[in-house]
Amino acid sequence: MEMELDDRKWTILKAIIQTYLDTGDPVGSRTISKMSDLNLSSATIRNEMSDLEEMGLIIQPHTSSGRIPSDKGYRLYVDRLMEEKEAEVSSMRQLMISREDKMEMLLKQIVRYLAVNTNYATMITSPQYHRTKLKFIQLSIVDEGQILATVVAEGNVVKNRIIHMEHGLNRDQVLQLNIQLNSRLNGLTIEEINLATISRLKQEAGIQSELISQVLDAVADAISQEEDVEVYTSGATNIFRYPELASDTDKASGLIHAFEEKHPLLSLMDQEQGSEQAIQVAIGSELGNENLKDCSVVTATYDLGDGMFGRIGIVGPKRMDYDKVVDILKNLTGQLDAVYKEPKDKCSG
Repeated sequence: MEMELDDRKWTILKAIIQTYLDTGDPVGSRTISKMSDLNLSSATIRNEMSDLEEMGLIIQPHTSSGRIPSDKGYRLYVDRLMEEKEAEVSSMRQLMISREDKMEMLLKQIVRYLAVNTNYATMITSPQYHRTKLKFIQLSIVDEGQILATVVAEGNVVKNRIIHMEHGLNRDQVLQLNIQLNSRLNGLTIEEINLATISRLKQEAGIQSELISQVLDAVADAISQEEDVEVYTSGATNIFRYPELASDTDKASGLIHAFEEKHPLLSLMDQEQGSEQAIQVAIGSELGNENLKDCSVVTATYDLGDGMFGRIGIVGPKRMDYDKVVDILKNLTGQLDAVYKEPKDKCSG
C-alpha cells in the first residue's frame, strides 16, 4: 500500500527539490536540518527521506551521498505548485471582484464630490498595479515544434505565447525547464530579473537557451502589459462657468471633447507619474494638448498599498484656486488611502 505524503514529508520534499535546484548537488539530511523553518533533527529528516525514497519521490545517485528528486518527485512538486498557484489566483480574483465593486462606487462618489466642491472638471482612475511581480510560468507542449508559454503576473494578468522551436522537447525536459524558471523567477519584478539571473537560466537550459529568451520576452510582456484602466469623470459643464474657456464655442467644444476622451485623460494623469511629489500642477502649454492650452491640471496619486495606486485630476482655468485645490487633494488622498486599507488590515489582523 502506498505511503501517505503528510505535511512533514511534503515540506522535506520541497526543501530537497528547491535546494537541489539551487546547488545542483545531492542534498543530505544535515543540509535540510539547518533550515530554520523546519526545526527538525537530522535523524528525523533521515527517516522521512528514507520514506520518500521508498515512495519513489527521491533517489540516491551514489552510495553515501545525498538525495536528488526523481521524475515522480518533480511531477508531484510541479502539480502541487500549480494547484497552489491556481488557488492563489482564484482567491485573488474573488477578492478583487468584491473590492472592485466597492471601489467603483467610491470613486464615482469622490469624483462628484470634487466637482461640486471645486467647481472644476474632475477625474479619477481606477487603481492599477505598479512594479508587477511574476507569479507563475507554465510551459506546455503543443506539438513537436511548438511550446505554449503561459505567464501569470500579479493582478491576474495572464499572457500566452506560442514559441516555435527547431528541436522539440520531451515531457521531462519541459518539466525541468518549468521548475528552473519558477525557482529562479517567481516573485520578481521585471527590474529584478537581471543579467546574472538570465545568464544562469540560459546556462542551466543548455541548448534550450533560445527558448529561455523567448519565455523572458513573454514575461516582460505580461509584467509590463497595460491594464484596462477606468477613468471616472464629473463636472465637465463646470468649464462653462469661466468665460476664458467658454466664450469661444469651438474652443469649449474641443475642451469638452478632450475631457471626455479616455486616452488624452490617461496621458494627462500619467505625465507626472515619475515624480516623487504627491501633487503636481501642469499649466497651459506644459500639458502638450492644444485643446487644454488655456487650462491648468492638478493631479495627485493615491496609494492603496500592495503596489496599487491611482490618479486624481482636476481641470480648470489657469486662474484656478490652486491653494484650495491642493488642500482638497491632500485631504482626499489621505482619506481614500485609509478607507480602502482599513478593512484589509482588519481582515489580515
